Amino acid sequence: MDLESRVKKMGLGHEQGFGAPCLKCKDKCEGFELHFWRKICRNCKCGQEEHDVLTSNEEDRKVGKLFEDTKYTTLIAKLKSDGIPMYKRNVMILTNPVPARKNISINTVTYEWAPPVQNQTLARQYMQMLPKEKQPVAGSEGAQYRKKQLAKQLPAHDQDPSKCHELSPNEVKQMEQFVKKYKNEALGVGDVKLPGEAETRAANKNNVSNGDRSTSAAVGVMEDKSPDQKASQYSCYRCKLNMKEGDPAVYAERAGYDKLWHPACFVCCICSELLVDMIYFWKNGNLYCGRHYCDSEKPRCAGCDELIFSNEYTQAEGQNWHLKHFCCFDCDCVLAGEIYVMVNDKPVCKPCYVKNHAAICQGCHNAIDPEVQRVTYNNFNWHATQECFLCSCCSKCLIGQKFMPVEGMVFCSVECKKKMMS
Repeated sequence: MDLESRVKKMGLGHEQGFGAPCLKCKDKCEGFELHFWRKICRNCKCGQEEHDVLTSNEEDRKVGKLFEDTKYTTLIAKLKSDGIPMYKRNVMILTNPVPARKNISINTVTYEWAPPVQNQTLARQYMQMLPKEKQPVAGSEGAQYRKKQLAKQLPAHDQDPSKCHELSPNEVKQMEQFVKKYKNEALGVGDVKLPGEAETRAANKNNVSNGDRSTSAAVGVMEDKSPDQKASQYSCYRCKLNMKEGDPAVYAERAGYDKLWHPACFVCCICSELLVDMIYFWKNGNLYCGRHYCDSEKPRCAGCDELIFSNEYTQAEGQNWHLKHFCCFDCDCVLAGEIYVMVNDKPVCKPCYVKNHAAICQGCHNAIDPEVQRVTYNNFNWHATQECFLCSCCSKCLIGQKFMPVEGMVFCSVECKKKMMS
């Protein structure tokens, strides 16, 4: 791809969502403007997922690409125009008649996603077992939560090399192999069934490998149980509490049909968030969201948020970084060999720290250099010098002395305090 094409491509990518409001900063952010390699807004420094950027079509394209070349192709459809795979979300619309004084009005509830089961009653039950603030009802807090989790749990740059910043041909090849591997070995979509149905399916699966004899024995064991015993034999794999036979349960094929979860317990083992649209990654007996599964397999750059496929990268402040991305969070200058200060877990060069983040001395009203000593009390700061840390009344130096603080002032004695406050 020549330079002009690359510039055009970058421009188009950076126009996407331009000006979208930040859901976190509200009016403080002028609108979304994508940083040229970080996955954040240049105006407010919040992530893309904090902005109202993604449309349903863009979300569905991303998930459609994830399911491409997997056993979950029934959940996607290819657009005739460009052949791009699209996620066929199961949107559920419930209509409930509401009795009024004179006539009956219809209350319609639309779920932007619902489990793809034929039994709508089961789907409704599933939704009701989720925390109300996480139910994806159109226009609600829950719909916004689902949208944010889609962006966070399944970042496009974890599966699509074209969404990454300047990968080498070798890195592209490594990433494609990595994605193919996790699609084959870890990716899955949960299924909603009644506990008894899942057990029957497990028995049927055993039947295929073990023959009719073992199946009849398994069925016999189930039939011998009393209703009370049978109701208590199912327990949630996460919370270990009993599951009722009449309540919907989630199971994950990669985990085996002997493991079941309450709808609200089908969460990532790292972030404990609901697995968005029941899309999971299974590894070593644990459920992961896409992001945290990838983190368990590859280092992730704290600068650009992409997985690192290069052999050369740096570790600093307990995080991993592409060599070219260990930069000042404010001005993007490379920090290798430079003095920097961590601000909210982000490295900032010394000039930017002094200009944008340094504490202001109550004595001289200048910024306090990060390398010099200072005195801090509550939210007030002073240079630890004879010229700055003084009694606010008599100007006596207070370094190494007892002092009396009053808001932004300090006093050497009760007398000085009274004199100044009177």
